[in-house]
Amino acid sequence: MSSHPAMHYEKLGGGRCKCGLCPHECLISEGGHGRCRVRANNGGEIFLMNYAQISGAALDPIEKKPLKRFHPGSFVLSIGSYGCNLSCPFCQNHSISMKKPQTQECSPDEMAKLAKAYVKDGSIGLAYTYNEPLIGYEYVLDCARKVRDEGLLNVLVTNGCIKEEPFRNIIRLFDAANIDLKGSEGFYKKIGGDARAVKANIAEAAQICHVEVTELIIPGENDSDEEMEETASFLAGIGKSIPLHITRFFPNYLYSNRKATPRETVLRLKAIAEKRLEFVYAGNMA
Repeated sequence: MSSHPAMHYEKLGGGRCKCGLCPHECLISEGGHGRCRVRANNGGEIFLMNYAQISGAALDPIEKKPLKRFHPGSFVLSIGSYGCNLSCPFCQNHSISMKKPQTQECSPDEMAKLAKAYVKDGSIGLAYTYNEPLIGYEYVLDCARKVRDEGLLNVLVTNGCIKEEPFRNIIRLFDAANIDLKGSEGFYKKIGGDARAVKANIAEAAQICHVEVTELIIPGENDSDEEMEETASFLAGIGKSIPLHITRFFPNYLYSNRKATPRETVLRLKAIAEKRLEFVYAGNMA
């Protein structure tokens, strides 16, 4: 079941296709794949290669997503697959975002039943997380429909780097989302992302479901007062009650030789954001 027909692409002729799911708009030749490594060209058609392939699952506190103001004290069954459409050198989940790990197959029907089974343990539904879930768009879409049919809640944890039309179509199935806003447009260029697309999707999601935003602070990269003022101003323009999580970086992946973000930096940026936003949280402060 790992290969599944994909949506949101255009045939260009000569066996080539242009993926239309995210801003990269990858041109994919026969036998190739997009930047995400999971959307591949087979016979002049695009297929999703990680459909129903689960690399990890856990019953997590909702606060771990992080969602501080959505059903606090509850749990949510959290699942991940593999692949990502960004190239963050600081990725905490690089073992599944940058590589193909061992997986287990779980169809949307099976996943919805599994989510239902965990209600007795305090779960409110299903969270799509760990790697970038939206590159597995078709599986997330199918699961979200099944989960909603079961009367459960859908939670999305995403980098938000997806084109507006597919995002608009899928976010309507979600009850809550935590979306990364990693920094300025210049910072996004370093990791292969599109700040404008992410901001547009945050604004769209805020009209439809509960939204919280996370910014991981990396020393010397996105830790200036000016960048935080820009982030807080943008979010306040959508709604001052949007929670912002300002999160401390720890050395990881290609940035394993970097120093952790000083606690003082996080607290300084938190104070800046609090001038515009009602709910600002400092994360990873232990």
